[in-house]
Amino acid sequence: MSPSITPARVYSSAIALRLAFLFYGLLQDAYSPIKYTDIDYFVFTDAARYVSQGRSPYERETYRYTPLLAWLLIPTSWQNPLWFSFGKVLFAISDVVAGWLIVRILQSSSGAAMSTERALKYASIWLLNPMVATISTRGSSEGLLGVMVVALLWAVTCRRIGLAGVLLGLAVHFKIYPFIYGPSILWYLEPSEKSEPAEKRSSNPNARSWTTQSVKDILFTFPNRSRITLCLSSLATFSTLNLLMYAVYSQPFLEHTFLYHLTRIDHRHNFSPYNTLLHLSSAMPDKVSSLKLESLAFVPQLAISAVLIPIALAKKDLAGTMLAQTFAFVTFNKVCTSQLLQEQATNILYPDLQNVVYVVFC
Repeated sequence: MSPSITPARVYSSAIALRLAFLFYGLLQDAYSPIKYTDIDYFVFTDAARYVSQGRSPYERETYRYTPLLAWLLIPTSWQNPLWFSFGKVLFAISDVVAGWLIVRILQSSSGAAMSTERALKYASIWLLNPMVATISTRGSSEGLLGVMVVALLWAVTCRRIGLAGVLLGLAVHFKIYPFIYGPSILWYLEPSEKSEPAEKRSSNPNARSWTTQSVKDILFTFPNRSRITLCLSSLATFSTLNLLMYAVYSQPFLEHTFLYHLTRIDHRHNFSPYNTLLHLSSAMPDKVSSLKLESLAFVPQLAISAVLIPIALAKKDLAGTMLAQTFAFVTFNKVCTSQLLQEQATNILYPDLQNVVYVVFC
């Protein structure tokens, strides 16, 4: 291993980078009219303050997230001003943990089976990326979801299916879109190929392909222990969390966490293919077609990201499939912000789908 590329140096550099951004953010917030802290972080912390007072986080306008996030950030409401940055530290730690999991996946025999040095080089694209560090230290909660998704991929590649189901259920509860990875994981799992890497399976002439199987064979062989375990554990986790939150917060939980996104119209800072039509729908609701574009926009988005891509790619390369799904989901999303476009641009710079590391960039 090169003396300049060791786990201690890479991880310590990643932590130092985030600490530097955290302290710089404190200075910019204190002395500049243009604040470093993301506006969403103030939404999170306001909601956490309401929760600490025994109130609902949904009393805070524009809070459209699970109450779990507000619960996690309750320390930001404590009296000492330093606690206000607790959420940023939590999100930054999530970044580093995600990078550590990326190394583990790349080193595993069921992953890319890389050496430690090579795995660290690829993981550094995430760990030492200033854009990633900036997003988390400004107060974006994407770091939490990122570590959930990477942990999900790690659990699947290590064949810890029960844990994978729990992580999938938690991630979908936390933010809806990770459900698109469910079909890919289900299609990827095969009962007789428990630890064989995807590359070897795709090159095995004796491996059955969905193109050579009859529909009847697929229907009878599809249910297996791994797939049933994944479905039951993810459904149990997702249902338990939702029932708990509904019992505490009732209809506002469903409305703001899930239902709102079905009819959301956001034409500001939006670069999606539907931007102009959404702008017209917002400005002239009585003059546009009765067809609800904000609801129909999900059709091509989900058809590509949750159906076509998993069927075409999942059995060849799960990590690459998850990247392609994320890329398609963002591209066809009805709300596509400049932050998401930046993340897509980062993907374009590193186009090799065989490397697990790229899944986390969206």
